[in-house]
Amino acid sequence: MMMEESGRGEETVKKDPVRDLFEWIQALVSSVLLVVLLFTFVVRLIGVDGHSMLPTLQHGDRLLVLSSLLYHDYSYKDIVILRKETFDEKPIVKRVIATEGQTVDIDFRAGIVYVDGLALDEPYVNELTYEEEGTAFPLTVPKGSIFVMGDNRNHSSDSRHSRLGTVDTRYVIGRAVFLLFPGPDSETEAREFSRIGVLA
Repeated sequence: MMMEESGRGEETVKKDPVRDLFEWIQALVSSVLLVVLLFTFVVRLIGVDGHSMLPTLQHGDRLLVLSSLLYHDYSYKDIVILRKETFDEKPIVKRVIATEGQTVDIDFRAGIVYVDGLALDEPYVNELTYEEEGTAFPLTVPKGSIFVMGDNRNHSSDSRHSRLGTVDTRYVIGRAVFLLFPGPDSETEAREFSRIGVLA
């Protein structure tokens, strides 16, 4: 009776270092390209510059912004980033107060904002709206536009300003959806990490 050799039929695979390096570089390039495409067409990271959105946002907050290429159906309370170079060269952060076809009116004595005749309940504002900036009211928002205001009402240049007025949505970069990293508090200089999360 003959016994077969136990090692017969086994094959050894030699590693090719050049091929491994090529595959590693290919995977790295693909990952970088995917990240670039993601942050170009889907989301962006944008920092808040200034205090016009207090108390909701602090100077230095880092926001995750959903691109206007994917999200362009804006509604009341959305926080948006827009750029209109004839108003300001840098992007600005504001809150949507009214959309196309709606009529905005402001009682600057009482500090109350009305949309379509109804007073807005605005728990997000720092103070009531007393500052006029040149726009005539009542104002009906044109088609394809939005009316925006800062939450720090008396320290914000926004759609009340005659140079900005209602904003064509083509100027909108995107909608801020998440606070990734908090800036220092304007009074205490401390960073409140509990603020990290979805923006309402």
